[in-house]
Amino acid sequence: MGNWLVNHWFSAAVLAAWLGINIFLFTYYFLFFNLDERYFYTRTILRSALAWARASAKCLNFNSMLILLPVCRNLLSFLRGTCSCCRRTLRKQLDHNLTFHKLVAYALALLTAVHTIAHLFNLERYNHSQQATDGSLPAVLSKMHLQGSNKWLNPIHSNQTTVEYVAFTTIPGLTGVIITLALILMVTSSTEFIRRNYFEVFWYTHHLFLIYFAGLVIHGIAGLVRGQTEESMEEVHPHRCAEYLMHKDKNCSHDCCKDPEFGSIPAESWKWVLAPVLLYIFERILRVWRARQKVVVTKVVMHPARVLELQMQKKGFCMEVGQYIFVNCPAISLLEWHPFTLTSAPEEDFFSIHIRAAGDWTERLIDTFQQQKLEKPRIEVDGPFGTASEDVFQYEVAMLVGAGIGVTPFASILKSIWYKFQQADQTLKTKKIYFYWLCRDTGAFAWFNDLLASLEQKMAESGKADFLTYRLFLTGWDTSIANNVALHFDTATDTVTGLRHKTIFGRPMWNSEFAAVAAAHPRSVVGVFLCGPGALAKTLQKSCHQHSSMDPRKVKFYFNKENF
Repeated sequence: MGNWLVNHWFSAAVLAAWLGINIFLFTYYFLFFNLDERYFYTRTILRSALAWARASAKCLNFNSMLILLPVCRNLLSFLRGTCSCCRRTLRKQLDHNLTFHKLVAYALALLTAVHTIAHLFNLERYNHSQQATDGSLPAVLSKMHLQGSNKWLNPIHSNQTTVEYVAFTTIPGLTGVIITLALILMVTSSTEFIRRNYFEVFWYTHHLFLIYFAGLVIHGIAGLVRGQTEESMEEVHPHRCAEYLMHKDKNCSHDCCKDPEFGSIPAESWKWVLAPVLLYIFERILRVWRARQKVVVTKVVMHPARVLELQMQKKGFCMEVGQYIFVNCPAISLLEWHPFTLTSAPEEDFFSIHIRAAGDWTERLIDTFQQQKLEKPRIEVDGPFGTASEDVFQYEVAMLVGAGIGVTPFASILKSIWYKFQQADQTLKTKKIYFYWLCRDTGAFAWFNDLLASLEQKMAESGKADFLTYRLFLTGWDTSIANNVALHFDTATDTVTGLRHKTIFGRPMWNSEFAAVAAAHPRSVVGVFLCGPGALAKTLQKSCHQHSSMDPRKVKFYFNKENF
């Protein structure tokens, strides 16, 4: 438990605060609508379903306020890069933005279900009260629309009106149906399977958030759920006068002869979501403005294993190591934007990305650049945006783990280190880097070999050959590769990569790797950075917990993962 707290105490505190606010809002408003005397007559018809509907509505407003903030990428980059209060703990929390976004989305789905079910009960009870002829208080209250425009409590005014009719013809009913359908489509299309295999479906359905927020703002303006007005409460308080409603005659002369009057509950959703919606609109305007700036593709390189490298220039573009950009190719799709990690270093006069064929869009992009060699397709770029890898130079010791094309953020880091060594940069805080690269086939190593070879040479010339320790793991091979390695086992360089460090066949023994790093740096804070699949993230996270110490004088491992 203590080791877990080293990495997650701040995340746990944020989660506890979010849960606490939701529980407080739900409990407070549930009790409010269940006990407040202004809603005595409303509760007479609806019973506890009123409190369930209103309490869940307040929590829906709160979470709708939060849902956009984690995807305001410019805001997150600003907090990460320029806010002086952003220490390591807070900066790490920014890396969980998408996790928090999903958590809030699931909460919205749950609360929407509660709110919808409660209102279905409400409509059924409204309808039942309107149909009733037994002279009960709910029946009397449901007929009060005949007494004047401000005196109705039950929105169903006819015995022929059905629940379905109210649900699809009133503003709250229709917007509620539309909001719920939009939310269902957004949540179901956000599953890992859909995002991996049908990204376009995820991308387009997620823009239903526009309909969701528009519907949310106007959902409550009709005010179908009502309560007794303050003025009416003073004149005919329900505790004194409720019983007289059922037995009132025409010659009534006491204080309770006057009928109660009711008013709608004001629409409040817009107050909750106005600020984040305006912030998000500004975010999108900024993205559009940056995306429209001209991008010049200066070089196109086709690497083995169908990996396309694009080197580009853009006026005013300024990056840090490990950042990413969103790329659009209008020739393929005007609306689709895909994230790619920058593989260039800040010291270079261009920025680059490496694109692996992994879906319809990337396949078409690679084919487009291969076919149009004379006139390159137009590319639009939005970014750069910050990620966990930006913090790599904040640690004395760093462990970089890349899986396949997940090596891209570390290409930027290692290139930057190469430039820092060339320029004899004395401000470099990092003293040791461990680099692990896991690949399924030998072709994936090809485009990165030159960089590692030049790093080996430069560090040897600088007398810092031990600064970088790297291990390349080949997780898929055949007998011909194994036989070739066996024949050249005694050579100084690796037969697969041509580098001094030999390629290891199989997967890393992470407990052994972490134990070795902990033994070599017993008093250091070690940053562990991953760009790879979720299963590997869980393994590394577990190893960070196991090998971190609560003792401030001993080694601590902080886990960081790339999230787009």
